Amino acid sequence: MAFSAKTSQNPLHPNLQNPKTLKPKTSFLSVKPKTQSFSSKFAQIVRVVDTQKTSSLATQNPNSRLNELCLNGSLEQALKYLDSMQELNICVDEDVLLNLVRLCEWRRAYDEGLHLHSVASKTMTHLSVKIGNAFLSMFVRFGDLGHAWYVFGKMCERDLFSWNVLIGGYAKAGFFDEALSLYQRMFWVGGVKPDVYTFPCVLRTCGGVPDLKRGKEVHVHVLRFGFEADVDVVNALITMYVKCADLVSARLVFDGMPRRDRISWNAMISGYFENEEYVEGLKLFNMMREVLIDPDFMTMSSVISASELLGDERLGREVHGYVMKMGFCDEVSVCNSLIEMYSSFGNWGEGEQIFSRMEFKDVVSWTTMISGYEDNMLPDKAVETYKMMETEGIMPDEITIASVVSACASLGKLDLGIKLHKLANRTGFISYVIVANTLIDMYSKCKCINKALEVFHRIPVKNVISWTSIILGLRLNNRCFDALIFFRQMKLNLRPNAVTLVSVLSACARIGALMCGKEIHAHALRTGVGFDGFLPNAVLDMYVRCGRMELAWSQFNSNKRDVSAWNILLTGFAEQGQGAVAVEFFCRMIDSKVSPDDITFIALLCACSRSGMVTEGIEYFNSMKQLYSVTPNLKHYACIVDLLGRVGKLDEAHEFIQKMPMKPDAAIWGALLNACRIHQWVELGELAAERIFETETKHVGYYILLCNLYADSGKWDEVAKVRKMMRDEGLTVDPGCSWVEVKGEVHAFLSGDNFHPQIKEINSVLEGFYEKMKAVGFGGSEYGCISEVEASKAEIFCGHSERLAVAFGLINTAPGMPILVTKNLYTCQMCHNTVKFISKNVRRDISVRDTEQFHHFKDGICSCGDEGYWQRLGKSES
Repeated sequence: MAFSAKTSQNPLHPNLQNPKTLKPKTSFLSVKPKTQSFSSKFAQIVRVVDTQKTSSLATQNPNSRLNELCLNGSLEQALKYLDSMQELNICVDEDVLLNLVRLCEWRRAYDEGLHLHSVASKTMTHLSVKIGNAFLSMFVRFGDLGHAWYVFGKMCERDLFSWNVLIGGYAKAGFFDEALSLYQRMFWVGGVKPDVYTFPCVLRTCGGVPDLKRGKEVHVHVLRFGFEADVDVVNALITMYVKCADLVSARLVFDGMPRRDRISWNAMISGYFENEEYVEGLKLFNMMREVLIDPDFMTMSSVISASELLGDERLGREVHGYVMKMGFCDEVSVCNSLIEMYSSFGNWGEGEQIFSRMEFKDVVSWTTMISGYEDNMLPDKAVETYKMMETEGIMPDEITIASVVSACASLGKLDLGIKLHKLANRTGFISYVIVANTLIDMYSKCKCINKALEVFHRIPVKNVISWTSIILGLRLNNRCFDALIFFRQMKLNLRPNAVTLVSVLSACARIGALMCGKEIHAHALRTGVGFDGFLPNAVLDMYVRCGRMELAWSQFNSNKRDVSAWNILLTGFAEQGQGAVAVEFFCRMIDSKVSPDDITFIALLCACSRSGMVTEGIEYFNSMKQLYSVTPNLKHYACIVDLLGRVGKLDEAHEFIQKMPMKPDAAIWGALLNACRIHQWVELGELAAERIFETETKHVGYYILLCNLYADSGKWDEVAKVRKMMRDEGLTVDPGCSWVEVKGEVHAFLSGDNFHPQIKEINSVLEGFYEKMKAVGFGGSEYGCISEVEASKAEIFCGHSERLAVAFGLINTAPGMPILVTKNLYTCQMCHNTVKFISKNVRRDISVRDTEQFHHFKDGICSCGDEGYWQRLGKSES
């Protein structure tokens, strides 16, 4: 096809294929239709376009007809007509082609515009300024910068409009460096002087980077070319300085303006707010009112946001009153800001009223209300509002989806979470990292860690929150070993923040990874976050749960002693069965003027329970409300049931439950079931289990307790029934797993693990100990006299994995080095006696932390005083 002028260039969208190539004739550029054959050939064109108007169009000029179709907006017919003209080698006038390109741009017809450009590029080596600018404007409007750049390159000449359009296109797409480079080329190579349209675009780009140095250079150009009095240019200068955090320069420019419009005031006021200079921004707002410049909805939205960020509800209400006085209540953006402000103050009811009075609600309105509920711990209302939004036919955006997924995580609504995941995939919102991160959190809290990992691995560019979410998710799903692996991978590319370190320290605490925890503690101190937020207490918790109380004391004494720090140490004493120490520590806490909270009393009552301090425990329970203004909750009642039950006062424990002022939950009946398991009271245990399964059927721990009760009583048929119930509910008992840390690396051992590289050495070491135990008549080995019931129960609910971990530690550490093993199940009598014998034989300190308590073995003696529940059971039988 030929054009009577050079065609403009349009860059092709990189993800789209080229349209089917048309075959222009070589003589098409120069050939003009002959008058003699025109009527017969052009009749064919007319039939293609409109068969009903053949006779009237046969005598019409083709370019006039094509132009008429363009002016009428008949793009499809115009393109068919153009194709027919191409077949006949009929030239197209430049003005007609120009109209056709503009029609494609106006109709957002990307494929058709691409077709025009393809035809033009095959027939024209260069494009005129007029046609080139048309194609350039079209492709920039389509966001196709690749083809825009190609068009720009094919233009024989470029004017200021050409440069402005391309610079603006790159800036709008976020390619700030490229836009600034184009500006430099225009200025120094193109020989084109910038105008009033160039400077605002370039200055916004400098602010977007931000690049203060280049921004100041552009400021010099503004002065050189005499645009310092142009309001639009100076407003852009203010915005640039604000974005570059140079408020002094921004204010100098603002104060030097001979004339200011409302945009000038808004730019400076919002600039103060964006840079956290709220008071200065509010002063300028008052000055704006004094000089009788009426604020608009943009001004009011900024001032409302400032009130929110200041946390000043009184100021916010005053601003709200001013909004009503000025008549901005119908502005959607202002109402959205008010809803967000009241939600941030915890006054979600006020925000709810504003929301309900809005005649028109956009997606931001719904999202603000949903996120407000979520932030105020009202996930049920957030989900309910989202369902109303769906009913109204409002399409959610990425923030909406993230907020509702977060609410699903809080409520455990996996079905709705999966539905939102599918919606995010369909709409493409899954590409937003905030959506992916909340999905990871939701799947993790709903115990679907494999789905969380799937989402994580599909994130192309993971941020710190992505890594932190998956590390925390792995920890919540008891995959702490994997959490440490992910943390090491994260450090290769990103710097973890305090929240990440808290999550990974929790994983270290769970599996007893003391050396890893120490490394993370050192990393936190080196990077300057060691004293941020909850991190000092997370370090303290790690040392306590690893059984290193001397390190815990050092950490406790070197940091702020808030109530959480006291609670962590109290919990540590409770886990180690040191009730008397816990009581003494609680007294020190009170003397230090630290007010206890509900967690304090849970730790204190647990310590009393595990030490058999019944009288003291009941006294503390009764004094909670009277002396310390702490109202007992269900967890405290569960502690008292456990306290009474452990010492065999099962009737009193049952009576205590029946007299509770609130309905007992599964945890309270679970405490009674555990006591029945310890003391082999099957009938009462069955009653407790019946109450538990009325409300809680998915918690595997209660089934294990019931199995243990039946196994201790030798009722293996009942054990089989309970295990069938578990299978029907889709529940499985975690295999016995023990972790031991050697030279800073954590090693995991599963029950019956025969695949470890050192398994032969490990088994050889253990066999040696078994032989020695047999020789000296030490009970509890594989070859000792253990009852059949205990041996069978131990195989199911213990797994003996700690033996493998202890043997591995002996092989791979220097003589005399202490060994710390952490286990996910309880320690059976056989394993307890075996480790006790090993500690005496090798003269090593060995610590085993199971689900029940700490066992510190030294010289053949355990810190529990051999008071494992198997021992307590024996005492109760005697």
